[in-house]
Amino acid sequence: MATELSSFAELKKAPAAVAQIAGAPREKEIDAQGRAYATGRRKNAVARVWVKPGTGKIIVNGRDQTIYFARPTQRMMIQQPFDVSQRNGQFDVIATVSGGGLSGQAGAVRHGIAQALSKFEPGLRGAMKTNGFLTRDSRVVERKKYGRAGARRRFQFSKR
Repeated sequence: MATELSSFAELKKAPAAVAQIAGAPREKEIDAQGRAYATGRRKNAVARVWVKPGTGKIIVNGRDQTIYFARPTQRMMIQQPFDVSQRNGQFDVIATVSGGGLSGQAGAVRHGIAQALSKFEPGLRGAMKTNGFLTRDSRVVERKKYGRAGARRRFQFSKR
């Protein structure tokens, strides 16, 4: 900061510009190619996502989304940020995903798309946030404990 404030009295006397920093509107974050970049995570999957204006083509790890995500539920999951923001067919998505299974990867791509869309169009952030697409789903598999068959399951009891 340009000016140091040491007491609340000085804060009250400070210019209004200093107070507006907290509520400042977000700016568009795009690179030299006109793309917005974001990282999405879910379970053990990490997705790097680039969003740019286009025709609605989604490429995941060099393959079309219909080939990479064979299940319709996973493809629907990826489309959710576009449905909420009413931007179907307006953006091209290029994503590279690693780790986890297909379900976690679909969640990671959705998280990345939502974050990249909110960076490309900051006005969409509210809609994305209310639908929970910007929050990382922190649920992961519980670890197996010693003396147990699984995380919580016990071995079968034998009376004799």
